[in-house]
Amino acid sequence: MVVRREKKTRKLRGSRTMGWGIRGQHRDRGSEGSRQIGMHKEKWSWVVKYGKDWYGKHGFRNPTSKKVSAISLRELEELIGKGTLKIEEENGKKVIDLSKLGYDKLLGSGRLSIPLTVRVSRASKKAVEKVKQIGGEIILNPTQ
Repeated sequence: MVVRREKKTRKLRGSRTMGWGIRGQHRDRGSEGSRQIGMHKEKWSWVVKYGKDWYGKHGFRNPTSKKVSAISLRELEELIGKGTLKIEEENGKKVIDLSKLGYDKLLGSGRLSIPLTVRVSRASKKAVEKVKQIGGEIILNPTQ
Protein backbone atom coordinates (compact mmCIF):
# COMPACT_ATOMS: atom_id res chain seq x y z
CA MET A 1 0.00 0.00 0.00
CA VAL A 2 1.31 3.41 -0.95
CA VAL A 3 2.06 5.79 1.89
CA ARG A 4 0.18 9.04 1.51
CA ARG A 5 2.78 11.79 1.85
CA GLU A 6 0.43 14.76 2.13
CA LYS A 7 -2.86 14.95 3.94
CA LYS A 8 -5.95 14.43 1.81
CA THR A 9 -7.36 17.73 3.06
CA ARG A 10 -4.45 19.62 1.46
CA LYS A 11 -5.18 17.99 -1.89
CA LEU A 12 -8.90 18.73 -1.68
CA ARG A 13 -8.52 22.43 -0.80
CA GLY A 14 -10.42 24.53 -3.30
CA SER A 15 -12.90 21.77 -4.14
CA ARG A 16 -16.28 22.83 -2.88
CA THR A 17 -17.37 19.58 -1.26
CA MET A 18 -14.03 18.10 -0.06
CA GLY A 19 -14.88 14.72 -1.60
CA TRP A 20 -18.30 14.31 0.03
CA GLY A 21 -20.30 14.46 -3.21
CA ILE A 22 -22.65 16.95 -4.80
CA ARG A 23 -25.59 16.44 -2.41
CA GLY A 24 -25.57 15.89 1.32
CA GLN A 25 -21.96 16.86 2.04
CA HIS A 26 -21.24 14.65 5.05
CA ARG A 27 -24.79 14.79 6.37
CA ASP A 28 -27.33 11.97 6.86
CA ARG A 29 -25.43 9.99 9.49
CA GLY A 30 -28.13 10.02 12.16
CA SER A 31 -28.48 6.30 12.75
CA GLU A 32 -24.82 5.70 13.62
CA GLY A 33 -22.94 6.04 16.86
CA SER A 34 -24.30 7.84 19.87
CA ARG A 35 -26.25 10.52 18.04
CA GLN A 36 -29.80 9.43 18.81
CA ILE A 37 -31.79 10.93 15.97
CA GLY A 38 -35.36 9.97 15.19
CA MET A 39 -36.27 8.45 18.53
CA HIS A 40 -39.63 10.23 18.46
CA LYS A 41 -40.27 9.43 14.79
CA GLU A 42 -38.90 6.50 12.81
CA LYS A 43 -37.35 4.71 15.81
CA TRP A 44 -40.39 5.11 18.02
CA SER A 45 -41.17 1.37 18.03
CA TRP A 46 -37.69 0.74 19.51
CA VAL A 47 -38.36 3.35 22.23
CA VAL A 48 -41.70 1.71 23.08
CA LYS A 49 -40.16 -1.75 23.29
CA TYR A 50 -36.74 -1.14 24.88
CA GLY A 51 -36.42 2.49 25.99
CA LYS A 52 -39.34 2.99 28.39
CA ASP A 53 -37.55 5.76 30.33
CA TRP A 54 -36.07 7.47 27.27
CA TYR A 55 -38.09 10.67 27.69
CA GLY A 56 -38.97 12.76 30.72
CA LYS A 57 -37.40 13.62 34.03
CA HIS A 58 -36.15 10.78 36.18
CA GLY A 59 -35.54 12.30 39.57
CA PHE A 60 -32.47 12.72 41.69
CA ARG A 61 -30.88 10.34 44.17
CA ASN A 62 -29.28 12.14 47.07
CA PRO A 63 -25.72 10.80 47.35
CA THR A 64 -25.70 11.28 51.14
CA SER A 65 -28.80 9.15 51.74
CA LYS A 66 -28.40 5.64 53.15
CA LYS A 67 -30.49 2.71 51.96
CA VAL A 68 -31.99 0.75 54.85
CA SER A 69 -32.97 -2.83 54.19
CA ALA A 70 -36.01 -3.33 56.45
CA ILE A 71 -38.38 -6.22 57.06
CA SER A 72 -41.76 -6.07 58.81
CA LEU A 73 -43.12 -8.62 61.27
CA ARG A 74 -45.68 -9.64 58.63
CA GLU A 75 -42.97 -10.40 56.03
CA LEU A 76 -40.89 -12.21 58.66
CA GLU A 77 -43.88 -14.42 59.57
CA GLU A 78 -44.55 -15.20 55.89
CA LEU A 79 -40.91 -16.10 55.15
CA ILE A 80 -40.75 -18.37 58.21
CA GLY A 81 -44.06 -20.00 57.21
CA LYS A 82 -42.82 -20.68 53.67
CA GLY A 83 -39.55 -22.09 55.00
CA THR A 84 -37.39 -19.47 53.31
CA LEU A 85 -35.87 -18.34 56.63
CA LYS A 86 -34.58 -21.02 58.98
CA ILE A 87 -34.99 -20.68 62.76
CA GLU A 88 -32.01 -21.79 64.84
CA GLU A 89 -32.20 -23.28 68.34
CA GLU A 90 -29.95 -21.81 71.05
CA ASN A 91 -30.37 -22.74 74.76
CA GLY A 92 -33.93 -23.90 74.11
CA LYS A 93 -34.91 -20.58 72.46
CA LYS A 94 -35.78 -20.03 68.82
CA VAL A 95 -33.33 -17.48 67.38
CA ILE A 96 -33.23 -15.71 64.04
CA ASP A 97 -30.35 -13.40 63.05
CA LEU A 98 -31.65 -10.79 60.61
CA SER A 99 -28.32 -8.97 60.27
CA LYS A 100 -26.74 -12.14 58.83
CA LEU A 101 -29.65 -12.37 56.38
CA GLY A 102 -29.00 -8.82 55.12
CA TYR A 103 -31.68 -6.87 57.00
CA ASP A 104 -30.85 -3.68 58.94
CA LYS A 105 -34.16 -2.92 60.63
CA LEU A 106 -37.26 -4.71 61.96
CA LEU A 107 -40.57 -2.86 61.50
CA GLY A 108 -43.72 -3.34 63.56
CA SER A 109 -46.50 -3.86 61.00
CA GLY A 110 -48.10 -7.29 61.20
CA ARG A 111 -47.88 -10.00 63.90
CA LEU A 112 -45.64 -12.86 64.92
CA SER A 113 -47.21 -16.10 66.12
CA ILE A 114 -43.99 -17.73 67.41
CA PRO A 115 -42.02 -16.29 70.34
CA LEU A 116 -38.63 -15.54 68.77
CA THR A 117 -35.33 -14.05 69.82
CA VAL A 118 -34.50 -11.68 66.97
CA ARG A 119 -30.99 -10.31 66.43
CA VAL A 120 -31.02 -7.12 64.35
CA SER A 121 -29.16 -3.78 64.33
CA ARG A 122 -32.27 -1.59 64.64
CA ALA A 123 -35.97 -2.07 65.42
CA SER A 124 -38.98 0.22 65.71
CA LYS A 125 -40.74 0.69 69.08
CA LYS A 126 -43.85 -1.10 67.80
CA ALA A 127 -41.80 -4.11 66.71
CA VAL A 128 -40.11 -4.34 70.13
CA GLU A 129 -43.48 -4.14 71.93
CA LYS A 130 -45.16 -6.77 69.74
CA VAL A 131 -42.29 -9.25 70.02
CA LYS A 132 -42.19 -8.82 73.83
CA GLN A 133 -46.00 -9.32 74.06
CA ILE A 134 -45.80 -12.83 72.63
CA GLY A 135 -42.85 -13.79 74.83
CA GLY A 136 -39.91 -13.12 72.53
CA GLU A 137 -37.10 -10.60 72.69
CA ILE A 138 -35.11 -8.37 70.36
CA ILE A 139 -31.33 -8.18 70.74
CA LEU A 140 -30.04 -4.99 69.14
CA ASN A 141 -26.50 -5.40 67.87
CA PRO A 142 -24.97 -2.27 66.33
CA THR A 143 -24.00 -2.45 62.67
CA GLN A 144 -21.07 -4.75 62.20
